[in-house]
Amino acid sequence: MIVVRINMLVLPEKQKELEQTLLSLMASMHREAGCLGYALLCDVNDASRLCMIEEWESRKQLDQHLQSDMFGVLLGTKSLLRRSHGIHIYTVQKAEGMDAVLASRGKRDEGARKEVSS
Repeated sequence: MIVVRINMLVLPEKQKELEQTLLSLMASMHREAGCLGYALLCDVNDASRLCMIEEWESRKQLDQHLQSDMFGVLLGTKSLLRRSHGIHIYTVQKAEGMDAVLASRGKRDEGARKEVSS
C-alpha cells in the first residue's frame, strides 16, 4: 500500500475556495483505479492547516494519479497557500491493527477472550 500525505497551509481569505476545490476533487478520486481511500483533515487548533491523506493499492496506480489532470488541479491550488504543498509518499510494507495495540499493552483481544471463556 502507498500512502500520500499532503500538508497545506492555506491563506485565510482563500480557505473556502481551497476546501471546495479539494472536496470536488475527492468526489471523483474514489473512482480512480487503485484508490483505497482518502480524507481531508483540518487542524483543530489552526483551521488554516489542512492535510489530505490518500491510500493507493500500488505505486503504479499512484503514478497514474500523479500524472492525471485531477492531481494537476490539486497542484494548481498552490496560489491559495502560504507556501508550497508539503507532499510525502510512504510505502507501507506491513499494516497492523488493534491486535498489535492489545499485544503491546499485554492484553488479548476482548472478542477472543469471550470466546475462550464460553
